[in-house]
Amino acid sequence: MFKFFMPTKVIVGKDCVKENANELILGKRAFIVTGKSSGKRSGALDDVINVLENEKIPYHVYDKIENNPEISHMAEGGMACRDFGADFIIAIGGGSPMDASKAISVYAANENMCNSENLYDIFSGKYENAPLPMCAIPTTAGTGSEVTPYSILTLHKEQTKRSFSSPDTFFKVAFIDGKYTVKLPLQVARNTAVDAMCHLIEGYTNKKASPSSDYMAIEGLKILGKWLHVFENGDFNEEICTELLWASTLGGIVISQTGTTIVHSMGYQLTYFKDIPHGMANGYLVYEYLKRVNDVLPEKVDNIISALGLNDLGDFKEKIAKIMVRTIGFTSDELKSYVETSIKAKNVASCPFPVSQELELEIYKSSLL
Repeated sequence: MFKFFMPTKVIVGKDCVKENANELILGKRAFIVTGKSSGKRSGALDDVINVLENEKIPYHVYDKIENNPEISHMAEGGMACRDFGADFIIAIGGGSPMDASKAISVYAANENMCNSENLYDIFSGKYENAPLPMCAIPTTAGTGSEVTPYSILTLHKEQTKRSFSSPDTFFKVAFIDGKYTVKLPLQVARNTAVDAMCHLIEGYTNKKASPSSDYMAIEGLKILGKWLHVFENGDFNEEICTELLWASTLGGIVISQTGTTIVHSMGYQLTYFKDIPHGMANGYLVYEYLKRVNDVLPEKVDNIISALGLNDLGDFKEKIAKIMVRTIGFTSDELKSYVETSIKAKNVASCPFPVSQELELEIYKSSLL
């Protein structure tokens, strides 16, 4: 038995925001959540504002979202959203603005959760008032957050990151247009693509995988495999970028059904303590993860390698190393401290092989020392 739940409407194609204005407008007052530059640089913010102004929808641009959104800042965003009187949210950007939008939508609808004593109630996934409806416009091809219920927040008190989810934190609509990602810096494009690849791999090898999630995982990996060479030479165009965005969206659909594995929970430590971009952190760890998967699910590993158009795991390791250049050093003591937190993650139980602190430390050391 398996279940499949995907309530997000996905619209793919050039100028899909402009051509589907009625799908973008989910209420009477819009709160636009974005970063300092991504929305403007990509052109997505201008397209959204043009639609809202043409339809005479009042809006507020909240561009205070930083990388790795911190929980108390999300409560502040929720209060700003409520003060503006917004009844729907438009997320523009990469994973951080989309994760932030989900948190802001919860806090905006639940004022009592915005005080310091109740901030962590967001992790219950159960709320007195339903979060505000949201639509998403991704400007990176990696997180797949536009089709997941997950939001990952930074917790400075615990010195880590933690996710929450609810059936009500799915976006209502996602707009997929490669013109918003074609100008990404090459290393950002690489990092986000590897994040998408990890979603597909972790979902495909997950204990919660199903025939439907497996099908989409392989389809997504085939797209990434088709364009692997582009991540070396940087020769992107809008058509390629739309395909890569679709692969990322497939990755999001997959993990919305399965969740992730230790690649993500171990990667969070590298992001928190070393400020390594999320996708890059995952990329450092995924080969050693796949080696362990190969011991228990060799057929699935063969399918992954084949879908990517590669020869074997050694070829996979070589390709990842070319685009995930490592410049930051680690000590054994640092890695031991990371394990103390990462081993507590829920997704440890989703791995297809037994996971212990010793195994995680072995993966860290093999990947980073």
